[in-house]
Amino acid sequence: MKRKLLILSAVILLLIILVPSITSIMAKTPQQPYKELGKKDEVEFRYYPQAVMASVTNSDPTYKGSSNKNFRVLAGYIFGGNQSSNKIAMTAPVHMEMQNGQSTMSFVMPEGYNLNNLPKPSSGAIDLHTTPEEYVAVIRFGGWASDEKIERKKGELNELLSKLGIQHHNNFRFLGYNAPWDFLFRRNEIVVGISKEAVPAS
Repeated sequence: MKRKLLILSAVILLLIILVPSITSIMAKTPQQPYKELGKKDEVEFRYYPQAVMASVTNSDPTYKGSSNKNFRVLAGYIFGGNQSSNKIAMTAPVHMEMQNGQSTMSFVMPEGYNLNNLPKPSSGAIDLHTTPEEYVAVIRFGGWASDEKIERKKGELNELLSKLGIQHHNNFRFLGYNAPWDFLFRRNEIVVGISKEAVPAS
């Protein structure tokens, strides 16, 4: 009994030490801006303005098989693997879309960058582009992402939108907000595009 109490006390102490550090690091990571438009049940509705992104695509359509490979390529670019050897700040979330037999991962470029002032990638696999403005429906989930969990959450979002009578564009994607080594307070999201007119009145 004493041993269990000691272990529990040690775990609580570790959390007390780690939680402020983790939340502080997460708060300092620039996040892609968006406007909250309301919420119905578990579904959030947002407006995203245009964003400049660096993307890489490969032929593995799975999260497990492609996430690490794609992340390494994009991380190499922002950590100086470009023709100017410039470092670019990491942002959140990382976008990932798995469909049509392939996967695409995208990093959002920090505020102040555009296609004219971004350093040219050393890797020809990286595509720099600007995304259009977008209205989306979103559900969140915690823990570690997996192909099974992503597919399940896609189904949940699809079902929730169907119940609300909202049509979507079927362009589901996964958003991950944490570094691979984070093990607490992980934030994940599934988003899908909708029309502006489909956003419920708040």
